[in-house]
Amino acid sequence: MDLLLWRHAEAVDGVPDSTRELSERGLRQAHKMAEWLDKRRPKRLRVLVSPTLRTRQTASAFTHDFEVVPALGPGNDIASILAATGWPDAGGAVLIVGHQPELGRLAALLLAGQEADWTIKKGALWWFTNRVRDEETQTVLRAVVPADLA
Repeated sequence: MDLLLWRHAEAVDGVPDSTRELSERGLRQAHKMAEWLDKRRPKRLRVLVSPTLRTRQTASAFTHDFEVVPALGPGNDIASILAATGWPDAGGAVLIVGHQPELGRLAALLLAGQEADWTIKKGALWWFTNRVRDEETQTVLRAVVPADLA
């Protein structure tokens, strides 16, 4: 299974948090990453998005075929996020468009075996896959792409 973590692009400040829109820079970030991802997209890709406006706008730069998943919203626990994706056994590929600090904590769990306060920059994408070697499931980091290098 492939699991792609895409932090929403830069958003304007405002209240309520759930209705913050992407800034002009954020729109550019989202479109650049969407172009990069479109050239490399895995087959059978499911796109799961937090309910916030900025995550839906980020995902829309790539596709309009996405599912809004409340468990991906700000403040949710990592176990709920993993359950929504089916990692590591679901097969295929899942792209999450979500938030800090949850995506950073999830990345730490996948690579280091425990949650930690890692940072994923706005608009960046982290791509993981898993494999089985000697009857042990291993997590492999395939790519880390910051928005300015997409």
